[in-house]
Amino acid sequence: MSERPKIKCTMKQNCECVFEGKPKGGQPTLLSEIYTELYITEAGTEGVNDEHEMRQIEAAPKKRRTEDTAVKCNNIFKLLYGRKTPIRTVLTKGVAGIGKTVSVQKFILDWAEGKANQDIHFIFALPFRDLNLIKDEYSLIELLHRFVPELKSLEYTELFRCKVLFIFDGLDECRLPLDFQKNESWFDVTMKMSLDVLMTNFIKGNLLPSALLWITSRPAATNQIPPKCVHRVTEIRGFSDAQKEEYFRKRFNDKSLASRIITHVKSSRSLFIMCHIPVFCWISATVLELFSKNDRGEIPKTLTEIYTHFLIFQTSLKKDKYMENYETKPKEYSNKFLLKLGKLAFDNLEKGNLIFYEQDMTENGIDVTETSVYSGVCTEVFKEEYGLYQDKVYCFVHLSIQEYLAALYVFLSNSSADLLKIEVNQALKSKNGHLDLYLCFLLGLSTDSSKSLLKRLLGQTRTSSHNIGETAQYIKGKIKENFSPERTINLFHCLIELGDNSLVEEVQRYLNSGNLSPEDLSPAQYSALAFVLLMSDEELDVFDLKKYIRWDEEHCRLLPVVKNSRTALLNSCDLTDENCEVLISALRSNCSPLREELDLSDNDRLDSGVKLLSAGLGDSHCKLEILRLSGCRVTEEGCSSLASALRSNPSHLRELDLSYNHPGDSGVKLLSAVLEDPSCKLEKLKFGCKTRYDSCQLTLDPNTAHRLLSLSGGNRKATRGAEQPYPDHPGRFDCRPQVLCRESLTGRCYWEAEWDGRVALIGVTYKGIRRKGRSDCLLGNNNKSWSLWCYTDRYSVWHNNKQTDIPIRPSGSRRVGVYLDWGAGVLCFYRVSSDGLTPLYRFTSSFTEPLYPGFWVYRNSSVSL
Repeated sequence: MSERPKIKCTMKQNCECVFEGKPKGGQPTLLSEIYTELYITEAGTEGVNDEHEMRQIEAAPKKRRTEDTAVKCNNIFKLLYGRKTPIRTVLTKGVAGIGKTVSVQKFILDWAEGKANQDIHFIFALPFRDLNLIKDEYSLIELLHRFVPELKSLEYTELFRCKVLFIFDGLDECRLPLDFQKNESWFDVTMKMSLDVLMTNFIKGNLLPSALLWITSRPAATNQIPPKCVHRVTEIRGFSDAQKEEYFRKRFNDKSLASRIITHVKSSRSLFIMCHIPVFCWISATVLELFSKNDRGEIPKTLTEIYTHFLIFQTSLKKDKYMENYETKPKEYSNKFLLKLGKLAFDNLEKGNLIFYEQDMTENGIDVTETSVYSGVCTEVFKEEYGLYQDKVYCFVHLSIQEYLAALYVFLSNSSADLLKIEVNQALKSKNGHLDLYLCFLLGLSTDSSKSLLKRLLGQTRTSSHNIGETAQYIKGKIKENFSPERTINLFHCLIELGDNSLVEEVQRYLNSGNLSPEDLSPAQYSALAFVLLMSDEELDVFDLKKYIRWDEEHCRLLPVVKNSRTALLNSCDLTDENCEVLISALRSNCSPLREELDLSDNDRLDSGVKLLSAGLGDSHCKLEILRLSGCRVTEEGCSSLASALRSNPSHLRELDLSYNHPGDSGVKLLSAVLEDPSCKLEKLKFGCKTRYDSCQLTLDPNTAHRLLSLSGGNRKATRGAEQPYPDHPGRFDCRPQVLCRESLTGRCYWEAEWDGRVALIGVTYKGIRRKGRSDCLLGNNNKSWSLWCYTDRYSVWHNNKQTDIPIRPSGSRRVGVYLDWGAGVLCFYRVSSDGLTPLYRFTSSFTEPLYPGFWVYRNSSVSL
């Protein structure tokens, strides 16, 4: 075919050069000279991670690459060993600036130069930014002729006997509805239709089913394509920690300069995380090189300072020739134009638009002729580009630049004294954190150091005055409130931008001292602890939440740490359905190290949470090997969800513990049937004991009873009244009106006690508790015993003579349930009523001896088992 060499020549010319951060008017660089093979992995097809890309970036460097299936760019359509299903459509995802478009460019270049994929006869690149400009109806053939005029001389029937590849780059930039549900189905490649209908039919395989399709996208936009239409999902990862260093060492010939810059970047966790993105490495290198070479004062440490310096540097590249037709001074001109760009950035931030067309520019008061001038003033911030087929589009170099300019626009144009508080509250409402980085920039711009920098950038510009200390205190107040853990974590990034690290430093001191006591930490310090553990360079081998447990459930603020742990022990932590959302996120994340064990045993308030958890377990990203759900009240419905998850993702879970639950016969059958699936790797499936509790048959020991206590009801009731003629015994309490049970407990056990009168004490103790005298004999007043005081209007618990009040009222109930898991070091007290069990308090301890239940009885009152 004579058309093939012509098309290859055209594609080669379009793809052989790159312009790092610069428009086409800059100096081109040959792609082959600078290209480094990007790390691409095979990913799952289920689940869309819609959290802010900075949060995804935080997790990515910790993912161990040995656990991934690596795919070379030129091999994305080749079957991996053992796979038989042919690949028609590949979806490649990656955060903004990670190298998706460069990968496409290199793939086409290698094909055009005859280096790879020569079995493909034609490649047609149709970027979404070009497709967005099409308003008329087209048939598939007419669309091809518009983009590739050389094909007009070729009969389409002949063309489609060939192997062809269509590349649709930038799904996240697509402005078509892509309504796969409602669009009509068409199968005729010569039929005219709207571009939206054409694209949905093409992707579904109704039009030209023999063609290969490659679609690239940022993660949040991938859900626009139905999973059944995609045969392989790949992901482009950014720089590993080692590659970040390699980038800076290659960027600078001066080894000493490179080392200084690497040291500085590592000193700021936020900067180091962002350098996972190649574009941010370039931004950082641009700024830090200036400071290191020219000794220009303190090197910027926050993200806001880096971006402000970057903007100052870019605007300083202006040439007089660009300004000669303007009467205004350069800074005034830059000021006005940056505000216009800021408005454009802000208005499109929520829409997720990264590219803009002439109409968008006009709507924001930007004369398109200005952009040509401005591209010389500030070339790397805002680019005037041409698509492959020469229609103008405009874009910010990176989403973070757009977020910074949006924050700059709001900061300069809004004079409200409550601006920062209003924006903090607005960002906290976001479910996926799309305003997280914008908020960090906005707060960072309010500092005195940023205001000084803004004067260098914009000249004398009036800015609102904000009390940084007051703002920091307001954010700390929000940290204490019960927002989602992810939004709370971002508030610590905000405090860093404000220069306030006090909460984190307090927790670091606790950790360094080795005397971290959960009861000593405030709610805000709990969140700070989560932030510190999440920002750790290394994964945690084991995260045991019980070490940090408290009766008021503040320990749940630490749940995000699961995302940085290989094994998570969350058993007996009083988790609820709501807490499962964080766990699902960890299971679904392809960057999560949570692969060895997740122990959720003895969380009896999970209920439907097990069904939620199954959604994460069934995700192809989930590589968990052991899941323990003992004592979680899992029903037949929960077993059905678990069975469905194991059928969806059968390759990894090896052990499932469902003992002490209520699976029913059908639940057992459903899960047992999964074991028969040859692809299922489950080796241990544990049932047994229909109730979580091993009810204990206890009796009171007369040899321990105080003489004012009379025993009755088969030694299951103690009443305080007249003195009893008990014989002397070394185990008898002689001053405290107490009695212990005969039975010693070392396993799992549950019992209930009922009391009357004004007050009663119910507890457990080691056998060695003192029996004689008043000192150190009362249950809970020593390190050998634990107790619950029951009053008619309140409860409190005691251990080692330390009291903790419980903010739950008896509400007429005089029955208490006690659950002991001796091996796990857990002792729980419950209020028992017609509504069921209400958790009152959970003690955690490393029990070293058998425990004996015991009671203290008020005068003229009784306690019975």
